[in-house]
Amino acid sequence: MSALSEGLTQIVIPLASLVGIGFALLQWFLVSRVKLSSQDSSNGYKQKLIESDEEEEGINDLEISIKCTEIQHAISVGATSFLFTEYKYLGIFMCVFGAIIFLFLGSVKGFSTKSEPCTYSQGNTCKPALANAFFSTIAFLLGALTSVLSGYLGMKIATYANARTTLEARKGVGKAFITAFRSGAVMGFLLAANGLLVLYVSINLFKLYYGDDWEGLYESITGYGLGGSSMALFGRVGGGIYTKAADVGADLVGKVERNIPEDDPRNPAVIADNVGDNVGDIAGMGSDLFGSYAESSCAALFVASISSFGISHEFTAMSYPLLISSMGIVVCLITTLFATDLFEIKKVSDIEPSLKRQLLISTVLMTAGIAVVSFFALPSEFTLFNFGTEKEVKNWHLFFCVAIGLWAGLIIGYTTEYYTSNAYSPVQDVADACRTGAATNVIFGLALGYKSVIIPIFAIAIAIYVSFSLAAMYGIAVAALGMLSTIATGLAIDAYGPISDNAGGIAEMAGMSHKIRERTDALDAAGNTTAAIGKGFAIGSAALVSLALFGAYVSRAGIKTVDVLTPKAFIGLIVGAMLPYWFSAMTMKSVGSAALKMVEEVRRQFNTIPGLMEGRVKPDYANCVKISTDASLREMIPPGALVMLTPLIVGTLFGVETLAGVLAGALVSGVQVAISASNTGGAWDNAKKYIEAGASEHAKSLGPKGSECHKAAVIGDTIGDPLKDTSGPSLNILIKLMAVESLVFAPFFAAHGGFLFKFI
Repeated sequence: MSALSEGLTQIVIPLASLVGIGFALLQWFLVSRVKLSSQDSSNGYKQKLIESDEEEEGINDLEISIKCTEIQHAISVGATSFLFTEYKYLGIFMCVFGAIIFLFLGSVKGFSTKSEPCTYSQGNTCKPALANAFFSTIAFLLGALTSVLSGYLGMKIATYANARTTLEARKGVGKAFITAFRSGAVMGFLLAANGLLVLYVSINLFKLYYGDDWEGLYESITGYGLGGSSMALFGRVGGGIYTKAADVGADLVGKVERNIPEDDPRNPAVIADNVGDNVGDIAGMGSDLFGSYAESSCAALFVASISSFGISHEFTAMSYPLLISSMGIVVCLITTLFATDLFEIKKVSDIEPSLKRQLLISTVLMTAGIAVVSFFALPSEFTLFNFGTEKEVKNWHLFFCVAIGLWAGLIIGYTTEYYTSNAYSPVQDVADACRTGAATNVIFGLALGYKSVIIPIFAIAIAIYVSFSLAAMYGIAVAALGMLSTIATGLAIDAYGPISDNAGGIAEMAGMSHKIRERTDALDAAGNTTAAIGKGFAIGSAALVSLALFGAYVSRAGIKTVDVLTPKAFIGLIVGAMLPYWFSAMTMKSVGSAALKMVEEVRRQFNTIPGLMEGRVKPDYANCVKISTDASLREMIPPGALVMLTPLIVGTLFGVETLAGVLAGALVSGVQVAISASNTGGAWDNAKKYIEAGASEHAKSLGPKGSECHKAAVIGDTIGDPLKDTSGPSLNILIKLMAVESLVFAPFFAAHGGFLFKFI
């Protein structure tokens, strides 16, 4: 028996969720105290705005506040408009796919309403397959809605905070950092707390019908993870195409051809670029990490439901994954205070160490938190289902499983930072390669990306070996949960990047001084690295989540062993390994096609609008926003269809063994391609920023902006944009979404799959 009673567990989980939501609202309130209104003098507009002794010309100019407000409003309207249009299409998809889930799972037993013998709890009867079909559909819709809400709230908070960060930069880099970080924390805590609360409430509501049939209950709850990831796929792909089409158009014509600064208000694509940061890097990324959290929780719950404490209905032990997430919220809350209240950012060089310190503090504190939860929530000994055998496991085994996932995440984060930050030699070497042109820059960048895969893969491999040895597939599922247990801090760091990027854009467009722009650039450069760290976490956790879901699928489909030497499994393996390349080809070409239209439009405006280059007239921002919107909504459908239809087609036509091969192949190749793509793009971006900042003698020798070196760096960054913000981050959704979809449809594939092989 667990030391923690069921009654206390029922209080702790929702309480942690509510604490997370309350903390997010507190952070939002603190950000809202930075006023944008020029009429409001209560927050310092009539006071001295700069902390240093040097006064800057126009620093107290109220026109700047008004201008910032207008730009922020334009970005917010553009982002909201795009998301509403995207969600309208996704609403139709949700209804159609929900119907497919119901029809496929309902047909397993011919839509029978009769109870049936349980698969694992021998001698007991479980609820009918039709109930599983209905509740899986409900869970899918709940997961999809929570994912959409996570992305939308993140976008609204980011667009609310970007101009406020710009205005706070007038007081000093420390004030701007706190505003940007607090805004990111709002998103991080809302997403982590909402995801946990909705999952907890869903389980308790489903339990009213299922009662003692925990096998059916937790099988149907896997639909929650499927809903979260399917929305994340379209959000990531659609948002990624949107932002990169605008970014490429703005950079190629603005920086390279016209030699004007980034985010110059004369550039027609500049508003679309800033809107894209919010719909791709904020809304898409929020949905993505929510999907990872939902899937790792669902995988752990499903595997646990067929363990000894699942069959004997020990609610506290079953809720171990939820208690880990609850502890994570508390740990992240304490960690956030180190960045916003306990340590003050006084100079630019303090920014990146402060963000890295967040990762280390949260990991150390969470290790202690995992120990507490493991020893109080789990029985001292229990058995787990392990592919036809039972494995004896102790509670301290689970502690090591979660902890190794957590520390593997930290290693992946720091490795990603080393390969993508311009403070270290890999990125500086890429920048140095720009001396001989764009070609050598691209060659060095690709080499860096391939090399950056090595340490993360070893970290993931060790985590898999240790966790599987200690606790079979349940160990891998909770290791993935360990990596995501500090998701609130990870998201706060991740969201901080696009908010800072937008703040810099607003400073440029509002005509603020060079000194303010230097501060926002410093915030943005650190944010670029942390965004890469966030992507590393997402990809690493996706690998563990996918493997856990793969194990759950194999168990549910009744496969004893997956033998790659059989033709059925091997053809699946080789096709699965090809899928990430097919998917990347689609997304890269989509960005290229959209960017082509954007470049033509930006050139057209510069060539045909008199007085645009002189700054006498405004460009047509709306037309560029429309190009990005139309392209992303149109182009997100084919890659999304590839991912969603592959498991259905393979499972139905070729059967469960071939589908197992496809999942294994996609996992193995997808992780490698995703890490290298994300890190290559991040390195090219920061190599460009290294040259632009000119902070060292080496950097100064490569600059300034507009030099041949800088132009070569811009070309590298432009090639890397779709790699790091569209293809790379979307691939982690591909591998985990196919796995969770296969798990949800496993009963159907086991009963009716392999249609083609029956005739061969």
